[in-house]
Amino acid sequence: CGDGHATLTPLGSWAVWVKLEQICVAAQSPAGNIEQSAEDMLRGCARLRPNAARAEYRAWLAARPVGSAVAELIAAARGEDALLRGLAFDALRVVGAPAEPDVRAVVDEPTLRPYALLWLAEHDGADPEDAHEVLTRREATWLWVDTAAAVADHGEAPLLVRHLESAVQPTVPALLDEVRAVGHPRTVQVLVALAAAHPDPALAKAVRRAAFQVHTGGS
Repeated sequence: CGDGHATLTPLGSWAVWVKLEQICVAAQSPAGNIEQSAEDMLRGCARLRPNAARAEYRAWLAARPVGSAVAELIAAARGEDALLRGLAFDALRVVGAPAEPDVRAVVDEPTLRPYALLWLAEHDGADPEDAHEVLTRREATWLWVDTAAAVADHGEAPLLVRHLESAVQPTVPALLDEVRAVGHPRTVQVLVALAAAHPDPALAKAVRRAAFQVHTGGS
C-alpha cells in the first residue's frame, strides 16, 4: 500500500479474477435456480438438456461455498426420489476433485454406493461408458432398479420398456430373478409399472408374477 493505493500481488490478482469469474458464472443461471436449495435446483434441472443442466449446476455451485454445496447435494441424493439421486451425482461431477472426500465417505451407504463407485471410477480416469465395470452384479442390478424407479416416476412408458436393454442380465427371467433378490425398496412398484408398460403379454405376465412374489415374500 502507498499514497492511498494498493497494488495486488500476482496471487491477489488471480484471487480477484477467480471471484469475478464466479460472480459472472452465477449471473448466467439459465433456469434461475441459484437461490434454491439443492433439491429444488435439481428438480428444476430435471427437464433440461444435459448441457443446460450442467450450466445450471455451475451457476448454483458458484453462488455458494463448495463444502456446503457438496453436503447439500449428497443430502438430496439420500432422499427417496431416485431421479434426484442421479442428478445430484451429475452435479457432483461438475464439482470435480473437491467433492472426492465426501463421495468416498458415502461408499458404504447402500443407497448411494453404486453412484459413488461410478463417480470415483470416472474421477480416477475411467471412460464413463466403461465405469460400470467397477460394480458387482448385485450393485449393477440395484442401480438398474433405482434408475427404473426414476423412469417410472418421471418418464414415459416406452422409456421404461427400453430400460430393459440396459440390464446386465442377458435374459428377462435372469433379470427378474436377480431383481427379486437385490432387495431394493421400490422393486414392486418398478415391476408393476414395467408390466403395465410392456407390449408383450407373456413377458408382462411374467413381470407381474415376479412383482407379486416380491410383495408376498414368495420365491
